[in-house]
Amino acid sequence: MGGKRDRSDGGGERETEDVVVVEKRKRQNPSQIKNKDKRSEVYAKFKRDKKIEKRKRTKARDAEAKRALELGEEPPAKKIPRTIENTRESDETVCKPDDEELFAANDSDEFAPILKQECTPKILITTCRFHSTIVEYANKNDFTSLIVVHTNRREPDALLIIGLPNGPTAHFKLSKLVLHKDVKNHGNPTSHMPELVLNNFTTRLGHRIGRYIFEDKEEKVDSKNKEAKGSKGEKVTQKKVIARLQECGPRFTLKLISLQNGTFDTKGGEYEWVHKPEMDTSRRRFFL
Repeated sequence: MGGKRDRSDGGGERETEDVVVVEKRKRQNPSQIKNKDKRSEVYAKFKRDKKIEKRKRTKARDAEAKRALELGEEPPAKKIPRTIENTRESDETVCKPDDEELFAANDSDEFAPILKQECTPKILITTCRFHSTIVEYANKNDFTSLIVVHTNRREPDALLIIGLPNGPTAHFKLSKLVLHKDVKNHGNPTSHMPELVLNNFTTRLGHRIGRYIFEDKEEKVDSKNKEAKGSKGEKVTQKKVIARLQECGPRFTLKLISLQNGTFDTKGGEYEWVHKPEMDTSRRRFFL
């Protein structure tokens, strides 16, 4: 006859095993859970706990800084977050501030007349695939640049920028397109000249591409009304303009595929730079 199993024997061992199983579940990667609902639940809890821990660390850091100020001590130094930009791999082609050869080349390259405002830019934008025909037409009508938008299933996927009359030609992959109407809290386009702000275009190739898309930076002005006394003791109101940026759209991402000398020529064209898949060895490697 069978009898009831005595649970007192080895109970401690089973309890220890249960604890180990629970700890393993806590450390389990959510992506390894096959059930979708359970995976979503575990991931949401993981994100919630991570957010709570971050809030606790922020409060502790602020309290420590406040206590240091009350005691007259120097507050702890702020930590600099690690980003892809500030951890990028070193590149020997990075431009240096005292590079005289680079500045001499800027005065004689293809973009100098436009950047020096010696001529007015005139740009033709088209989706025409007959590049030789459209280049010939643009040259006859004195256009300075030609932008060809390539589409796939009526969606833009590539951009070709051709400098006229003698090049160069830049081929970009276009992705993550957000149209003007889909940008949240977007502004409305005006007749003002647009401003391009280019950050981290530090290599030789990046400097050339930056000049290609017409780098033009303006000074930002702070905004407050202040009163000052003039030379005769009179009060003079100094007005400063408020400058706020508002996105108008469209928004998209460009990835340089190739840079070619002269106008577009797939057969006999000479390339300055071509991107290859084996060059993508790390996310922290930048070519611009």
